[in-house]
Order: sequence, then C-alpha cells, then structure tokens
Amino acid sequence: MDYEIFDLGDVTLQSGVTLPNAFLAYKTYGKLNEKKDNVIVYPTAFGDQHVQNEWLIGNGMALDPQKYFIIVPNLLGNGLSSSPSNTPPPFDRANFPQVTIYDNVQFQQRLVTEKFDIQKIALVVGWSMGGIQSFQWGASFPDMVERIAPFCGGAKTWPQTYVVLDGMKAALMATIGFDANKRNQLTPADMHAVGRVYAGWGVSQAFYRKELYHELGFDSLEDFVAGVWEKSFMKMDPHNVLAMLWTGQFADISANPTYNGDFDKALKSIKALACIMPGSTDLFCTADENKYEAKRIPRASFHPIESIWGHFAGRGMNNPDNKFIDDNLKRLLALSPDE
Repeated sequence: MDYEIFDLGDVTLQSGVTLPNAFLAYKTYGKLNEKKDNVIVYPTAFGDQHVQNEWLIGNGMALDPQKYFIIVPNLLGNGLSSSPSNTPPPFDRANFPQVTIYDNVQFQQRLVTEKFDIQKIALVVGWSMGGIQSFQWGASFPDMVERIAPFCGGAKTWPQTYVVLDGMKAALMATIGFDANKRNQLTPADMHAVGRVYAGWGVSQAFYRKELYHELGFDSLEDFVAGVWEKSFMKMDPHNVLAMLWTGQFADISANPTYNGDFDKALKSIKALACIMPGSTDLFCTADENKYEAKRIPRASFHPIESIWGHFAGRGMNNPDNKFIDDNLKRLLALSPDE
C-alpha cells in the first residue's frame, strides 16, 4: 500500500444510516511544519484515487511538497476508502449506503483535526468532484479554510450535470434490465457501455473534430474511445461506480442542516479566497454555472481554462492547461488570506 488508513469508527451518515468501521484512505506529500500552517487538502474526483492527483504535485510547482504538507483523501466509494467493494456484509456491494459530499468533507475534517491537529488549511483544491469538495470545505468550515481552488467542478450538481450522470447510471443498469434487485450480479464487464456514454462528455466537440486523440497515440476515433473511455471504466467496480454516481448526482454544498438548501447563502458564507477555474468548453460542468457561483462568493476570482479539452482540461493530460492551473494556484497561494 502506498497510502494510509484513518479509522473513522461507526459513522452516522446524512441519510441517518450508521456505517460501521468506516475509514478514509489518504496519502500525504511533504512535511507538516511546526506552525501547522502549510497544509493543502486535495480530494480525489469521481473514479480517481490519490495517484491520479499526483500530476499537480511536484518540486517547483504550486503544490510543492518541499514547501507544503499536502493531504490527498480518497473519496468514499472509490475502492480505497470505505466502498461497496471493501465493506463487509450487510453493507457490501449493492447494500452500501448513500454517501454525500457533505459526509466526505465531515470525515476529511476529522482526519485533518484528529490525526494531525491541524486548525487552518492554506488551500483546498480539486478537479471535478474534487472541486465540489473544495467548495464544500469552504462552506462547511469557513473559518478554517483560507483558500479554495476548484477546477472543472461546481458547487452543486446542476440539472444538466445530473442528467449526464444519470445517463451513465442508466447504461450500467440496462445490463441487468433496470432491475435493482439484480445489482449484485453486476461485473466490471458491464461497465463497457458506461465508458461509451462518457466519451461524448469528457472532451469537447472541437477536440474530436481536430482529432486531438492522435496526440495521445491513438490512430483512430474508435481506438481512442475503446482505449481510453472503455478501458478506464472497465477497470472500476460497478458497485463503487453506482455509489460515486449517487454522491455526484446529489452533490450540493447547501444540502445540509447549516444551509437547509439555500444555495446562494452557502456561497455567500465562503470566506476563503477562491480561484474558480472552469474549462471553457466543459460540456457538463460549465463555465456559466461556475460564473454564477463565483459572483456570489465574496472573495472569488474567475479564471476559465481556455482549452478544447473540455472537462479533461483539468485532468493533467494537456501541458498548456496544466501550466494554467499551476500558475493560478501559485498566484492564489502568494496572496495573503487577509487581503
């Protein structure tokens, strides 16, 4: 294992269900300084594990482990933290309870405070569902978080994003005739169609039109769809995917007792300096929705990633996009949180 485990014990989820012996898998990079003020939290996205975040961590980069103590907590449901695939009965596979973004961030805050006795976080940053978690950190712990930097991720799942995720779920459930009672029959092979559905959303129309998949070493459109989208999804456990899809579909930083569904109030309550970076051609976490959110966060700046890589402008695959994100993070970290 190249990660550590933080035991949460028996936790009561937002749903009211108690998940016994829950745990967070996490990895740290760098060292915590004496003042404990060099902390960056970098949650994982849908389907990702900590290793997929490492492209943004490195010497000389904004997330420099020689300067910062970077904590990457794995999303519940991703196969490393408590998930359908690693939880014993009666909460295994299709019986795993519904977990919210709010739940995830509450548990991450326990990791940060109970394990490391950290009281201030310099930055929470994340891509896609990791971005939603950074917004949630800012709303749930406004006095603890000094900066947030979500990229290609919204503060809630807007209706069209919900529909995209629902289409992915439908492609998987179709393999068992939409019979919820047969969910435990699902296998990774059933993920084939999910990858095909997501292929139309992960990158932009211009990406396909300009055949940029050739830059990734693929000779044809079919090879790209099969080699990237199908292959990546068929590596995932279908029950984990269903759990994460539910978490994504119902993500909303105001869906908790603090804000009672008042989304604008939740946004206005974020005290952190915020650098919001949507992908300019992202088809389902759109720049327009991020713009709405940025206008309501008191100290937010809005910096679209001008790229035809769509949602994957934030995936670490295109060097100009990577540099744009890293440069904006450097500028954000250089700002005093009191400015």
